[in-house]
Amino acid sequence: MNASSPSTALPNFPLIYLASASPRRHELLKQINVEHEILRLPEVDGEDEPRLDNEPAADYVKRTALEKAQRAMQYITEQELLKRPILSADTAVIYENLVLGKPQDEIDVAQTLSLLSGKQHEVHTAIVLAHHGEFYQDVCISKVYMRNITAREIAMYVASGQAQGKAGAYAIQGLASIFIEKIEGSYSGIMGLPLFETWRLLQQLLK
Repeated sequence: MNASSPSTALPNFPLIYLASASPRRHELLKQINVEHEILRLPEVDGEDEPRLDNEPAADYVKRTALEKAQRAMQYITEQELLKRPILSADTAVIYENLVLGKPQDEIDVAQTLSLLSGKQHEVHTAIVLAHHGEFYQDVCISKVYMRNITAREIAMYVASGQAQGKAGAYAIQGLASIFIEKIEGSYSGIMGLPLFETWRLLQQLLK
């Protein structure tokens, strides 16, 4: 586990666990001076975060964020780690109720960008705070408008390798930003941790 710098910690805020290995979420929490340790959970057997049959995409992302918090709580108990508040999150790129996950290969990257080209899609980031046996939840929904992307641009982006490990085959803070005409919502939410909603949720720690 890695801790953020204690010199930047906010007064009266307890140290929390961030149940995510995402470097972007780590950096976003550091941005608002929330002291935290990264809790790296064991990988789940089988498919990564499978979607249930007939499960709406919007429900999927909220469920997976909650399950991460529950697994983190169980892991802390099993490993006899210090009990601390837990923050978990999950982000889904959604187009017409399709959840666009991490691409499997370069062909998948090209197909995903072709699907999103010239269209609007949504990015849902659900967050969960586990504290004193309670689960506090919130979700941020942002709209992303992509311009028409040429085949040459798609090939250039595929060659960059930046789509690897990214839901929807892109990260807004990377090269794919040249494809995004505008957004409606939260930039940090699209990155993976909506800071407004996260800060609001963390107020539970002061009650």
